[in-house]
Amino acid sequence: LTVLNAGRRYLKAEDLSGKVFVTSGLGGMSGAQAKAAVIAGCVGIIAEVDEAALLKRHKQGWLMEISNSLDHCITRLRDARKNKIALSLGYHGNVVDLWERLVHELDTTGELLVDLGSDQTSCHNPFSGGYYPVQLGFEEAKQLLSTNPGKFRTLVQESLRRHVAAINRLADKGMFFWDYGNAFLLEAQRAGADVGKRGADKTEFRYPSYVQHIMG
Repeated sequence: LTVLNAGRRYLKAEDLSGKVFVTSGLGGMSGAQAKAAVIAGCVGIIAEVDEAALLKRHKQGWLMEISNSLDHCITRLRDARKNKIALSLGYHGNVVDLWERLVHELDTTGELLVDLGSDQTSCHNPFSGGYYPVQLGFEEAKQLLSTNPGKFRTLVQESLRRHVAAINRLADKGMFFWDYGNAFLLEAQRAGADVGKRGADKTEFRYPSYVQHIMG
C-alpha cells in the first residue's frame, strides 16, 4: 500500500509497471519491500549488506534475484524498466554505493533511472549495527564496531551525509523519496546532512513521512 500510494500521489500513476523503486534493508520489517515491489508491479532494487538476510528473502521467494555487481543491477534495471517487467532484485552491498551509482548514470547519460526511493535501514539504532557505513565492508565494519565504536560512529555519520547528498541530487531531478519512519532523516540531520525543509523550522524535513503523507 505504501508503494502503491506513493505512486498514486507523487507520480500520479495507478499503474507502476516500468517504474523503479530503490530502497535498502531486507531484515525484519524491511524484508517485505521486495515482495511489495512485485505486487505493485514495479522494478524494486533493494540493497542489503548482510548476505544472510538476502539469502533468506530469496529462499522465501520474496526476492527474485540477487547480485553483488552494480553493473549487473543497472543492466537488469534498464531491461526490466524498458520492458515493464515486475522485478525484485537484491543488491548485496551498501545502499550508498547504489545511490551514488544512480547519480553517476544521471551525470553520464542524462537518464534518471529511479522514480521512487526510500530507506529501511535501522536508523533508530545507527551506531550499534542498524546502519553500516559505506566506507567499509560488512565484516570489517562489524569488527570496527566492537573495537572502536567512536570511529564507527564517525564513519556512519560521514556515510549518512553521502547517502543524503546522492538522494538529494536524484530528487532534484524528479525522484520522489519518502521516510519510512525508521529515523533515517533524523539521524541524517544529526550527522549534518541537508535534509531540512527550506523555509521551515528545523524540525521539518524536505522529504515526507509515509505515515502522514502516504498512508494517511
